[in-house]
Amino acid sequence: MKNKIFDAIIVGAGPAGASAAYLLAKAGLEVVLIERGEAAGSKNVMGGQIYSIPTSQIIPGFEKEAPLERCVTEKRLWILTKDSKISMSYKNPEFSKPPYNAFTVLRAKFDKWFVSKAKEAGVLYIPETLVEGVIRDGEKVIGVQTGRQQGQLFANVVVAADGVNSLLAKNAGLHSEIKPENVALAVKEIIDMPSNVIEQSFQLEGNQGLTIEMVGELTKGMLGTGFIYTNKNTLSVGVGCILSDWVKFEMSPYDLIEEMKSHPAVRPLLRGGQTREYMAHLIPEGGYNAIPRLYDHGLLVIGDAGMLVNGLHQEGSNLAMTSGKFAAETIIEAKKKDDFSRKTLSLYKKKLDRSFVMKDLKKYRNTYPYLENHKVLFTLYPQIMNDAAREFVRVDGTPKKTKQWNIIKNTLAKRNLWNLIKDGFSLWRAFK
Repeated sequence: MKNKIFDAIIVGAGPAGASAAYLLAKAGLEVVLIERGEAAGSKNVMGGQIYSIPTSQIIPGFEKEAPLERCVTEKRLWILTKDSKISMSYKNPEFSKPPYNAFTVLRAKFDKWFVSKAKEAGVLYIPETLVEGVIRDGEKVIGVQTGRQQGQLFANVVVAADGVNSLLAKNAGLHSEIKPENVALAVKEIIDMPSNVIEQSFQLEGNQGLTIEMVGELTKGMLGTGFIYTNKNTLSVGVGCILSDWVKFEMSPYDLIEEMKSHPAVRPLLRGGQTREYMAHLIPEGGYNAIPRLYDHGLLVIGDAGMLVNGLHQEGSNLAMTSGKFAAETIIEAKKKDDFSRKTLSLYKKKLDRSFVMKDLKKYRNTYPYLENHKVLFTLYPQIMNDAAREFVRVDGTPKKTKQWNIIKNTLAKRNLWNLIKDGFSLWRAFK
């Protein structure tokens, strides 16, 4: 392959890279997919959810053969204090049949399957290989330098899909050093549990599954969330917080996840389970304002490498696959024109801008700065909500009108009216 020039070299075999590789190969292009892990999925971590429609746009009918865990029929949000919870839930049995909404997955299984489909389509897959940087001819990227002996590979386009801390995009000058406030450190455990116990504990039937997102006291004032996802015979349990907060609060990720697991709302659900794996991963959380330049002469940046994650809605895999799809479509157009210049590859950014990807990220562009400066949402307000719920639910002979006034007085004692109004207005501005 010394003098071989491929149509595309894709670095990173996660959902973004595998999507781009698969679609390019299906279109007849010569593609190399490089993965630094010993196998696809071995270094990839996420809560564990993929969405049906974006995935079916890549591989129609994927649900018939992909190694899926459970279809997500219910989503729960828990607001926690030290020993209580307020729970909100939406459940729809329609999500357990086509068209499915989402599935839980284990990345070690799912990514390996996804890459196998790319290989079937004709992709040359090279695992256990670190890409050290790009090769340029003047301004144009013409290939990559790997850590292997005689490890130069050449292509018309290089696609950086190598994750949040993209060495390739940094080397190419598109990605600056990531700020700690723009990335989250998530820790996760895979806990073995019999399927019948999972179904009984979470009130599920058959292949139904659910996700639980948790906010409040469990993150000790840090900006972050906890989660529980149900799989066939395991649970994915974890917590993620902004990296700068881990440093500022001097918190141990291991200690925090252990405290979360011991919470009275969480502990009964994990009873009898055995931890099989413990893992950690960086996740882009900077949103729209943290997105780097996504294209250059002969180079595209997709998925986490482009900071394309909607953390507020816990959406990452769908943005990754969609960006991989748009990258593939752009490269196919560039191949037709035999023009891989920055101008032609800018079509990729235009496709993103017209899609839900950028529209959603732009909508919430002020959310992360707001949340960073309003930690009371994760500390004080859960306690106010808990106190109000406890007062209203307790039956003690107190008239309900008196209870309402007690709730108002207790709330104002913790947060005065002016601050409540300011909090509400700034919250509306951040989420409008």
